[in-house]
Amino acid sequence: MTPLPRILLVDDDRNLREVTRLGLSRHHFAVVACASGEEALAVVEGEGCDVVVTDLRMPGMGGMGLLRRLQSRWPALPVICLTAYGSIETAVAAMQAGAVDFATKPVDQEALALLVQRAVERVRLHRENVDLRAQVAAQGGQPGVIVAAPAMERLFEVVRQVAASPATVLLTGESGCGKEVVARALHEASGRTGAFVAVNCAALPGELLESELFGHEVGAFTGAITARPGRIRAAEGGTLLLDEVGEMAPAAQAKLLRCLESGEVDPVGATAPVAVDVRVIAATHVDLQARVTAGSFREDLYFRLNVIPIPIPPLRARVEEIALFADHFLTVYGEGRRLTFAPAARAALLAYSWPGNVRELKNLCRRLALLVGGETISLDDLPEAMRGGAAAGGAMTLPQVERETVVRALEAHGWNQSAAARALGVPRHVLLYRMKKHQIEPPRRR
Repeated sequence: MTPLPRILLVDDDRNLREVTRLGLSRHHFAVVACASGEEALAVVEGEGCDVVVTDLRMPGMGGMGLLRRLQSRWPALPVICLTAYGSIETAVAAMQAGAVDFATKPVDQEALALLVQRAVERVRLHRENVDLRAQVAAQGGQPGVIVAAPAMERLFEVVRQVAASPATVLLTGESGCGKEVVARALHEASGRTGAFVAVNCAALPGELLESELFGHEVGAFTGAITARPGRIRAAEGGTLLLDEVGEMAPAAQAKLLRCLESGEVDPVGATAPVAVDVRVIAATHVDLQARVTAGSFREDLYFRLNVIPIPIPPLRARVEEIALFADHFLTVYGEGRRLTFAPAARAALLAYSWPGNVRELKNLCRRLALLVGGETISLDDLPEAMRGGAAAGGAMTLPQVERETVVRALEAHGWNQSAAARALGVPRHVLLYRMKKHQIEPPRRR
């Protein structure tokens, strides 16, 4: 039986503490209640918990002091703050110090339960990604595999379903969104024992690409003093990734089509074809259908490649994964240092549009790991373009980021609340609560 999420409730007011404890317990949380920050630290140290809910105004250490101690020792532990009505500035300060959310007193028990459930889900995703990275590393896979957004969970479910099929796959998506990562995942899950071989079709001119892919015999062209089997045969029994397949020259397109239809390759200068057993995955950031219409890409080859289409969403549509990727890359490039983003810097990352997608975030973290002297990356350490959302009125607060994320999801789905909720990975009633909280209303129709 799965244990109930363990919630630590901290409030010096006995009556409010008991009311809140009962309210959370009714939502199937295991609640441990204590009256002070000192007592709460002892509980976390000795027994642990999944989420902390703490009042800000308490004698002794106080909620802010407790928050700082928790952030310094357990930075991944979500903390939700309770504050009296009219003390929103204090709550915002708490969120800038690392709290994930806040609720005002008198506490709406249903609303608080939603905040706690969201924090529990955040913990679950964090643990799943830690486990996933460990599994990938143990299998010799690539670092940086993060699956948290609902769209990516659905994508990897498709990967699991089609991995064993020999059918060709067409991966589409913006540059840097993770097409090669998905291709490698397909190969790893396929059970094919041969190699995974990747070829960038845009990196070589037509004649060289033909030789690189299909191989050549001795004397096939000037300088061909030795025979070369080619990358397709190098992937025998495995998987061939044709990255940027839309840039392939017409002659190479024709030879690739014949290979897919016959299961054979024709090395340059050879007198007979060679049979191959290779699963082909193609990837592109361009609209291949538009290329077909323009006459620069073969329609018959397009249909051969597009047997199983898998579109990959850009990072800006996977907001849930930005912080997870950032933390992961800091760990990879930090060389043992415990690098973290200050709350204002983290808020700026969430608000940025990431035109370069995961690759841009990866390169940013690599650069920051080299240039930042301390262990905390501030807003000023980020490139100016990423600080734009925090320019006029100071650092963007987490509530502002949350509001912008909700609005962006609604706009992307034509203000269809059910579709936006699915994209955000939350129930519809949670989305409605967030809309009410941030006073978000659909535009009036004229």
